[in-house]
Amino acid sequence: MSMNKDFDNLIHALQTLPAVEGALLVKEYQKQKELQPTSRTSVRMYAGAKQSRLTYGWGQLVTSADSELSTSLRILRSRSRALIRDAPYAKRAKIIVVNNIIGAGMGMQAQVKTSRDNLNKSINDDIESSWEDWSEATHCHTGGTLHFADIERIAMGQIFEAGEIFIRKHYRAFGDSSIPFCLEIIEPERVIDEFQPSALLPEAVVRMGVESDEFRRPVAYWIRRLHPGEIRFSATETDKIERISADQIIHLRITERWPQTRGEPWLHAVLRKLNDVDGYSEAEIIASRAAASYMGIIETEQDYGDKQEDGTREITLEPGIVERLSPREKFNFINPSRPNSQIDPFMRLMLREIAAGTGVSYESLSRDYSQSNYSSSRLALLDDRDLWRVFQLWFIRNFRNQIHREWLQQAVLARAIESISIENYAANTKKFEAVRFKPRGWTWIDPQKEVEAYKEGIKSGLTTMTKVIASTGDGMDIEDVLDERRHELDLAKEKGLVFDTDPESVDFKKIKQPKIASEEGGRVINYPVPQRQRRED
Repeated sequence: MSMNKDFDNLIHALQTLPAVEGALLVKEYQKQKELQPTSRTSVRMYAGAKQSRLTYGWGQLVTSADSELSTSLRILRSRSRALIRDAPYAKRAKIIVVNNIIGAGMGMQAQVKTSRDNLNKSINDDIESSWEDWSEATHCHTGGTLHFADIERIAMGQIFEAGEIFIRKHYRAFGDSSIPFCLEIIEPERVIDEFQPSALLPEAVVRMGVESDEFRRPVAYWIRRLHPGEIRFSATETDKIERISADQIIHLRITERWPQTRGEPWLHAVLRKLNDVDGYSEAEIIASRAAASYMGIIETEQDYGDKQEDGTREITLEPGIVERLSPREKFNFINPSRPNSQIDPFMRLMLREIAAGTGVSYESLSRDYSQSNYSSSRLALLDDRDLWRVFQLWFIRNFRNQIHREWLQQAVLARAIESISIENYAANTKKFEAVRFKPRGWTWIDPQKEVEAYKEGIKSGLTTMTKVIASTGDGMDIEDVLDERRHELDLAKEKGLVFDTDPESVDFKKIKQPKIASEEGGRVINYPVPQRQRRED
């Protein structure tokens, strides 16, 4: 009520006072209003949105993803590369991510089927054979250095380190390959994020080197011919800018917001923490070395010890020696406080924060299993593997599927796969593009318990052998395992060897199976005999 009455008095005074005095009165009123205590129920808002001296400096700007990246991307990328180059935990985090998502490379299995919905073995074998040949470094990489599995690892590594990678498709054969298709790795620094070709293309919208349409679909990429940090070995070796159509470029990045033109380094949330940890550990080492170098201090009023060339004085301390001091001299032993006994728990705390920011478990990042038991370590590994499977599927969707379609098209048109005619391929491209990718799996954590659990799951119909092998077979699928198993059994039989893993000779209780001869195609087959029949025999 008081504030309303004051406001009415202000209005009345403004109607009678001159303009200058009225302005002063308004300022005084505003000042009193700011000092007036506010009721707790007058404004309802989230605690995270309240402003006070404790939240001073907390971000309040409304910005887009591109506006934030445009001012920070180059510095983030440079610092991320520096840490991975020099800081052991940053390098370890990159190794963990690449090894778990890509491993030794993702396998491929063609899934072309016949009209009866059976796998067409001859065509699938031809596709896989041609792919294996093209995957050689001299065929798939423009530089002739990287095998296709190496390209996969570099691509995932750059996504972690720099936030993105650009891969250019060249439709020409390299080396002695018969397939006119090859890949070029382009680091993100070559995409000119500070370039605006307004004079050349006044209607083009270019954001950080990516030209896009009104829906933010990429139209072209503006790329330097040379890396901006490349060594120039010749004065005539000058850089050029090239506009490359978007259909020739695969831009791999993890998009956190939309629209987001470029990718952000994986370590962006923990860069400062990693740098501080690296600097802190270095400072502790220097302090420990310094502490180890000082044994004691002599308090004296005159020079003591042997004078050195640099002007300092030293005394020699040896085991069993007794040193005589002059009157009024005192020798004080130093009790060094290094190494710091509290560094271990402090570093563990820091590494847990870094692990949370990178998506890996603390145990995997630090290689420290002293703070966890079997159950907690197993839970951490299973949680990690769920994340790796998500990124494996992301990599397949955004890279492998596209590469496979375009490679197959070029291979068929070049008649490199003889079992597929151009006419049949053109009539039904989806049929021949059917494929199954085989990302890496993981070995058992507790083999005995997990194998029993999987066996019970398969028996009860809760899962299948295909799924179990895919998750644990390290890139192999059920056909690979069964073919390898058949080969092992045939080889053992050829050598006259019998193992308790042979289902034709030993049952699951390791009891030797009786033989019942049956001619099927000239081959003797051993059938298991029911238990009741065995007792009668």
